[in-house]
Order: sequence, then C-alpha cells, then structure tokens
Amino acid sequence: MEPREATPPASESLPEELAAAFLGIQRLVRRRLRRGLAAPRLRGAEVELLRLVESRPGIGISDAAKELYLASNSVSTLVNQLVKDGYLLRETDPADRRAARLLLTEAATQRLADWQRRRAELFAGQVARLDEADQHLLAAALPALRRLAVTLHEEVQES
Repeated sequence: MEPREATPPASESLPEELAAAFLGIQRLVRRRLRRGLAAPRLRGAEVELLRLVESRPGIGISDAAKELYLASNSVSTLVNQLVKDGYLLRETDPADRRAARLLLTEAATQRLADWQRRRAELFAGQVARLDEADQHLLAAALPALRRLAVTLHEEVQES
C-alpha cells in the first residue's frame, strides 16, 4: 500500500491524477469481477444498456440511445444481441405499434444482481484494508465526487 501524501496534489495536476485514478480503479474492478464468471463476458455498452433498462423498464430504443449518448442503430444492434443472448425482451409498445419497449429477462436480473453483489463485496473488502484515516478521507470525498458526476452528466446533456 502506498503511503498517503501529506499535501494534496497541485491544482493543475489534480484533474489528470483524478482521471488516471478513476480509469485504473475501473479497469481493476472489471478484471476482478470477471474472475470466475461462468457466463460469457458482456461488453461495457451492453452492461450500460441492461442497467438502464433495469432502472427504466419499458424504455424505448430511441430514448435509450439518447440516455446512453449512442446512435439509435447502435442501440438497436445491442438490443438484438441481448435479445439473442436471453437478457432482453423486446415488446411492442401498445401506444405506438412501430416502437418497442425493452424489459429485462430473469437471467439479466440475476446477472446484474450478482454483479452488484460481487462489486459491493470487492469494495467492502478493499476499503476494510485501508486504515481508518483513509476510510474517512474517502467518505469525505464522496459528496464532491457525486457533484463531479452531476456536472459531467449535465455537460454531456448540453452538447
């Protein structure tokens, strides 16, 4: 474990160090969660789509594309693959027979729940390995990190 820095990084290097830390954490978490996975790997965009459908059951393809900042034909391709793999159901929207509503299958619900459980266990174990001071620093940083996520989301929506 690396020793804690006595002073925060210079403000001009903070954005780069923060981006590098997030990227490294994300990569390592994905690698750890892939270990022992019996089912075939899902691509990042597929997981994002499944998580979106989980949070908004019945969402349409065009709304999903807007939410994920992808082209509709790209989301349609993802939907076709996830339907084929047994993770998504595509139903006709009764309000507009030309549109489809997306729903998770039981297999997708179980896979997402397993992933969330394994991710929570991974983080719980790793945070527990940190000393109490580092745990407090992480907890204190959460509000600022959440605000950063909001500003990133807002900027993407504006463009």
